[in-house]
Amino acid sequence: MKIAESSTYRIPTTSNMWNSSLWRQNKKKGAPTSSAKFRVVAIKSENSTINRLENLLNLDITPYTDKIIAEYIWIGGTGIDVRSKSRTLPRPVEHPSEIPKWNYDGSSTGQATGVDSEVILYPQAIFKDPFRGGDNILVICDSYTQAGEPIPTNKRHGAAEIFSHPKVVAEVPWFGIEQEYTFLQKHVKWPLGWPVGGYPGPQGPYYCGAGADKSFGRDIVDAHYKACLYAGINISGTNGEVMPGQWEYQVGPCVGIEAADHIWCSRYILERITEQAGVVLSLDPKPIEGDWNGAGCHTNFSTKSMREDGGYEAIKKAIINLSLRHKEHISAYGEGNERRLTGKHETTNIDTFSWGVANRGCSIRVGRDTEKNGKGYLEDRRPASNMDPYVVTALLAETSILWEPTLEAEALAAQNMSLKGLK
Repeated sequence: MKIAESSTYRIPTTSNMWNSSLWRQNKKKGAPTSSAKFRVVAIKSENSTINRLENLLNLDITPYTDKIIAEYIWIGGTGIDVRSKSRTLPRPVEHPSEIPKWNYDGSSTGQATGVDSEVILYPQAIFKDPFRGGDNILVICDSYTQAGEPIPTNKRHGAAEIFSHPKVVAEVPWFGIEQEYTFLQKHVKWPLGWPVGGYPGPQGPYYCGAGADKSFGRDIVDAHYKACLYAGINISGTNGEVMPGQWEYQVGPCVGIEAADHIWCSRYILERITEQAGVVLSLDPKPIEGDWNGAGCHTNFSTKSMREDGGYEAIKKAIINLSLRHKEHISAYGEGNERRLTGKHETTNIDTFSWGVANRGCSIRVGRDTEKNGKGYLEDRRPASNMDPYVVTALLAETSILWEPTLEAEALAAQNMSLKGLK
């Protein structure tokens, strides 16, 4: 490309200038191409299309209208994809009950047939929109038929029933969810920072690492972190993961169904940011086969009884219940999880239930502080990165608070757990 000096100039691109041209450096013949090695420049002029587009995207409409833009967000037919569309609403909007229901073409999302395609969106949670700013909002919705019945992929409805149960409400369940994910290069679906068709050095230097040869995608991670804080999501931290190109962020502590609402909205925001950055977000629990860590969604959980003095007894009771419903939990903890839960790479075998203090190779991990203080929380390390947080959080609450095993089963499980160190 030849640039006319009189009309344009080139400037380095900052992390928030997504609409850029990517000029790759010349590579030696035969050398592998890595997505981590490129030079970014922006073509800028007063009258350029990019410049005019950015001006409109950054336009503050607040002084000129009494309307806002609401982005309705819902879960698509795969149970893991997020969909959204926009609608103009009068300002202000402070509660989901003030937002009208809407509909979408379910036959285009794998959630309805063409002859009866309308699916109804029920607004359930509101977040500030970090992309449009102002009073504009993101709206987490769930999906129903015209008759008001939840469609099969609507897992929020069942979760809401569990979290509204008086026994669950009284226990004030807290959740802290650790969402792991992987960045992939757009056109080759290979991890960001990896040589195309090749592999980086073995795992070791990448976890919480810094440097151009260890950390890939940090600007996207930081942009997501700030966008979540702006939106009102209770994001509590982030870090680079063991496999290069893989990251994690944590949401919580959140009470009840709020945890899942926050995770879904944070996933949507991350999808939007990676879209702008030209990178693919993967929630595959084992994106690369071989000696590489998978991606999970470890879920930390506690009840009021667990957090109070003497709560270790409630934690032990919950572990016994979880051991008895291991198969039910595994079946609901994400697709492809059998490729991740192999007993290697900080996981337990998918067919075996286990627990341990500070042991990352177990199904359930109890922290050293929890053991020392005699109260606290447990960490369920089984959920995959693509799990549905409505399903996982509700199932943990149901099994730990509502479900009662037979006396015989509980006694046998308690004996087995005692033999394994649960004393």
